[in-house]
Amino acid sequence: MSDNESAAAAPAAEAEPANDARAAFARLRADLRGRIVGQDALIERLVITLLAEGHLLVEGAPGLAKTTAIKEVAARIEGNFQRIQFTPDLLPGDLTGTDVYRPERGELHFQPGPLFHNLVLADEVNRAPAKVQSALLEAMGEHQITVGGRTYPLPEPFLVMATQNPIEQEGTYPLPEAQLDRFLMHVRVDYPDPKSERSILDIARAEARGRARHHAPPEKLIGREQVFAARIEAMDLHMAENLEEYLVQLVLATRDPAPYDERLARMVDYGASPRATIALDRCARARAWLRGAEFVTPEDIHAVAFDVLRHRVLLSYAAEAEGLTPDGFIDELIRRVPMV
Repeated sequence: MSDNESAAAAPAAEAEPANDARAAFARLRADLRGRIVGQDALIERLVITLLAEGHLLVEGAPGLAKTTAIKEVAARIEGNFQRIQFTPDLLPGDLTGTDVYRPERGELHFQPGPLFHNLVLADEVNRAPAKVQSALLEAMGEHQITVGGRTYPLPEPFLVMATQNPIEQEGTYPLPEAQLDRFLMHVRVDYPDPKSERSILDIARAEARGRARHHAPPEKLIGREQVFAARIEAMDLHMAENLEEYLVQLVLATRDPAPYDERLARMVDYGASPRATIALDRCARARAWLRGAEFVTPEDIHAVAFDVLRHRVLLSYAAEAEGLTPDGFIDELIRRVPMV
């Protein structure tokens, strides 16, 4: 988006008072559902990630609106968007930026890379080698970039959505556990149902007609201040003390499920880190806030538990031999860990 377009969109983004952030986010979700059919869960997870100040890893076959989803979100939120196509020949500096020598001044000048945007799409992140994937670690964890001994802050809000294709394995580099843990959630996207598929076809036709008529870009629905206000409201949402204890016990059970089932204890090598506890708390609060509740319920925790925990649990060879998946393991824990 050009500077002139940003300036024109700014009044629309600021027209809604900051304290009406919940209503603005409700309109955002409704608008996105009209554009991305059959992927309501992905839309919800994207908005939750924005509220919880995290990053999202999306896995699914080609053509399931993974790229379209974040582009549509970016088009409706005040800020800028950048897509990075990950390839085997990519270098870390292609993400972070690099120092460029200016002969007329006789000094080095930092040229920012594509990570210096509010919403960043890391498309097919598993196609780049480990040294490039690791360049995302500091940006995702600290919201800053260090180049040449100097540290540069990234803009706020800052959200990375990475996609990976589970079908093709040749020429890909699996994300290491340390980097997977940096993602707030790992969402798996499946094919839409037949009714949604027909709706997608209708939307595609309408888009083709719109492009022929030079269709105007979507209205900015949410400004930066509304994003910050919504984050505060969501994280301040009430969660009962016994529910907080249940949340903690659920994460602890991924590390040592023996008190609940000896069989499950043989199925796990490594459980979720404390970062998972923080992520589960934030995501549950954000989901409750989005549905208009004044407090968090067990349903909110269970609804986000799989996406928060599946990439943080490493199962044993025994689990693989029995066909137990991370989702199956988490489901068994949810059924066994009692509410305090």
